[in-house]
Formats: sequence, structure tokens, C-alpha cells
Amino acid sequence: MTPYGRTVPRDGGSGASPAPEQAREVFGDRFADAVRYAELLAEAGVQRGLIGPREVPRLWERHLLNCAVLSEVVPEGVTVCDVGSGAGLPGIPLALVREDLKITLLEPLLRRTNFLTEVVELLGLDHVTVVRGRAEEVMGKITPVHVVTARAVAPLDRLATWGIPLLRPYGEMLALKGDTAEEELKSASAALSKLGAVETSILHVGEGVVDPMSTVVRVEVGESPGGVRFAAKRAKAARTGRARRRR
Repeated sequence: MTPYGRTVPRDGGSGASPAPEQAREVFGDRFADAVRYAELLAEAGVQRGLIGPREVPRLWERHLLNCAVLSEVVPEGVTVCDVGSGAGLPGIPLALVREDLKITLLEPLLRRTNFLTEVVELLGLDHVTVVRGRAEEVMGKITPVHVVTARAVAPLDRLATWGIPLLRPYGEMLALKGDTAEEELKSASAALSKLGAVETSILHVGEGVVDPMSTVVRVEVGESPGGVRFAAKRAKAARTGRARRRR
């Protein structure tokens, strides 16, 4: 049953389009949960304004599978923060295919975090935590992660100022982008360097699953994620956190 009292069909749901065969292969044992998630997006997601009604017929190809294939470039057993998670993309599909990850869904809007919490509970995603807040507000309050993910949040230079400071040393940001990936990466190169990026690349994932393949911008950082500016902020936040714990 969904939180709204309806049984979700196992073939793709009455709201979402039927799941393609690739979905069974990608989600494996979690296929039924992926179907439940697709149905929630098609119904509650649309009703709450988290996803546009025109997206419903292409939920699987454009959203669930497009995000799930990000797992191809996420290392094993790491911590992940999905910045601006919204309706849970890419965080929820990633969690469904990778139970070895510890994932934080970071989202500032209450109506979205309420939806995310319902989905996490309904699907039994014990390795996923929902946190309400903006990236710049939670720095020092959540443990730095190995990987930051994001999709359709902001242009790369602005996204980097939010996501990179949440990384631990030598971590990486993986941003799902479209046709503008190369242009954004060039435009953001100076900003990325100031934020401690040491290497960038554009990856294409999901061969044989999604067409066109998903485009991922990878930004790898060195020992000072966020650069000198954020090192001071991080240290201050850590001191404040220790002081609060001693009270």
C-alpha cells in the first residue's frame, strides 16, 4: 500500500508508464520498490508539484534509469550526499541499486523532505537519511562525504560552491548534466580550481540502458575541499559543534 491507501501495481503502475525490461536488470531485487517509487512520483510527486505532469510518461527512461546508471561511477562502500535532492533524483534510484552506500538526501524545502521521508520509509531504505537544509547551512553539521551527487540543481560553478565543501579530502562531485556539460565545465574551470578541484572529466554512463547515455561531470578534489575560504568555515563549524556537544 502507498501512504495514500492504494496498492501499487507491479507492472509500472497506473500513473507511470510500464517499466521497460532494462529496469528489471538494473534494479534487480529492488525492481518492485522501483515500481513503487515510480508510482509515487507519478501521483504524489505531481500533486505536490515535485515533478511536472508531462514527465510522467517518461519517468523510467528520463528519470529513474537515467539516475540509476550513475551507480557505474560511484565507488563501493562510500558515503554520498545528494545535494538538492528534490523528489529524490538521483539519490533514491542510486539507493535502490546500491545498498552498500550510505546516502544523505539533502533538501531545503519542507514539502520535498516530507515526500522523501515517506519514500524512504515506504521502501525500507535503511541506508538513506533525509536532512532538511541548504548545503551551506549543514557544513560542519554533517560528516564530510566521499561523493556528492546532484542533478538539475544549478549551473556547475554555483553547484560546486555548495557541493564541494561537503566533501572529505580527495572526494568527488558527480553532477548529472545534459548537452551543456562541456560548456559548463569550461566556464566553471577557474571557480573549480579555487574550490580545490584537482581534476575534472566528462563521463558517459548507461550504455545499453538509456539512450542517449547519461552525462556525468566528475570533479575530483585534493586535500582541501572548498579551498582556503571553506577550510576556515569548516574549522569554525567543527569548533561550534564540539562546543554544543560539551554543553
